[in-house]
Amino acid sequence: MISRVAMGAMSLSKIADEETAALLVRSAYTQGINFFDTSRSTPECERLLGNAIGDIRSNVMVATKTAAQSGAEVLGDVETSLNVMHTDKIDLYQYESDGFVPQENGPDGIYNVLKNLKETGKISAIGFATQDLDAAENAVRSGLYDTLQFPFSMLSTDATRALVKLCEENDVGFIAMQPLCGGIVSNIPLAFGFLHQYENVIPLWGVETEEELNQVLYFNEHPPVIDEKFQEDVEHIRQFFN
Repeated sequence: MISRVAMGAMSLSKIADEETAALLVRSAYTQGINFFDTSRSTPECERLLGNAIGDIRSNVMVATKTAAQSGAEVLGDVETSLNVMHTDKIDLYQYESDGFVPQENGPDGIYNVLKNLKETGKISAIGFATQDLDAAENAVRSGLYDTLQFPFSMLSTDATRALVKLCEENDVGFIAMQPLCGGIVSNIPLAFGFLHQYENVIPLWGVETEEELNQVLYFNEHPPVIDEKFQEDVEHIRQFFN
């Protein structure tokens, strides 16, 4: 249902003007990307994405996030996101936290509100986004979340690779944020090829220019050959940084 790669829309606000941002989103769409991720923590990016996908909304999957501290705050964030992005449904709504994992019937009411939003059709799936490994594992094992968004790149530790496997075993979609490890990795062919090995992983590429977008799309169509030389190059870079 979704493209093999996703576009992180949280970099749209760094683009010089709204028209250029919209053109970049539309270019990604016309070249096969149909999954776009943003967050309520970057409201300008939600607005830019919503304006860019207006007439193609039914053909794309939109994900956003909340870091609300209560069920009531979640409801407020959802309504704001729906209005800003000019839509009546969010395809993937993710709870964003670096420690706390909302549980069903918790005193904060957060998960129960998320569940009700899914049952009433305002969101289609519930995800969890974090950079905390323990929280990520707890979310996956809880059975409450459809997806996990977590940093994953060729520099990631064995523990993170095990987390990817855990998601696969529990039928939880894995969205890889920071596929270039926050800009540390500059070799896009190696970075792309590494992630492409994992069938259950959707890399989230934050692009700011047409050139960057074209690089990602090129390697999506022509993924690097994963051979012994490729593995040696990956391991060389891993050893250098780790």
